[in-house]
Amino acid sequence: MPTLYIVGTPIGNLEDITLRALRILCEVELIAAEDTRTTRKLLNRHNIKTKLTSFHDHNKRGKLPFILKVLESKDVALVSDAGVPSISDPGADLVRKALESGVTTVPIPGPSAVTTALSVSGTPANDFIFLGFPPRRKNERLSLLATLSAESRTTVAFEAPRRLRQTLQDMLSAWGDRTIVLCRELTKVHEEIYRGTISAALSRFTQPRGEFTLVVEGVEGKRVKIEENWIESELVRLKAEGLRAKDVVTALAAASGLSRRSVYQKWLDLKKDNPP
Repeated sequence: MPTLYIVGTPIGNLEDITLRALRILCEVELIAAEDTRTTRKLLNRHNIKTKLTSFHDHNKRGKLPFILKVLESKDVALVSDAGVPSISDPGADLVRKALESGVTTVPIPGPSAVTTALSVSGTPANDFIFLGFPPRRKNERLSLLATLSAESRTTVAFEAPRRLRQTLQDMLSAWGDRTIVLCRELTKVHEEIYRGTISAALSRFTQPRGEFTLVVEGVEGKRVKIEENWIESELVRLKAEGLRAKDVVTALAAASGLSRRSVYQKWLDLKKDNPP
């Protein structure tokens, strides 16, 4: 019976791959890779000659029938650019379609940026929330963060360098100034693990480079009230960015511990003092 192997690959350092993963990559008929250029570097490093095909967000609709056809008679390995496939990754669609077609799926464990970051963060890791990549749209991102403002568990998220500062700023708005660990370029040459507050991270990463994994502490005990001038400055900033009153009020009420009515009144006062 043909098998789809879900193969974990290095998140940076090419030495971080298991003997079992290397064997599977040698034995399968085809490797479906998110980026064939990235995977080719790994295969060349270990002298693996297996055929490659690309499978990513932009071509998955056209590639699914081809890969499923191969799986009718031959084994296929699925790999992502880094880490374990299907985690914030287009490979999840292939796994789902394979299962619907009756194909056996077998996991080949490997490195994960999520657990790697948690292991060095020093934050509680017995229970945590993983967000993947936060929404790109600001109002959607703020809304999501606001729903997690009272969450006691550690939160883990991925973020691209071009959106890092905006996400940090929105975390500050929705959650207040919590402790955060930023893991940049994990296991790569320029690996950096930064521990501090969200506001300090904003000061540190003025021109972010590389991929980031964020580990943020949860709420501890009773929420601490945020200073009035901080709320007012955030209202001014978020209003200037064109956000709706509903999104701003929800986020700041959650972060400050104030009632939505109280924050909304401050929003109205701000509009009165600063008419369009």
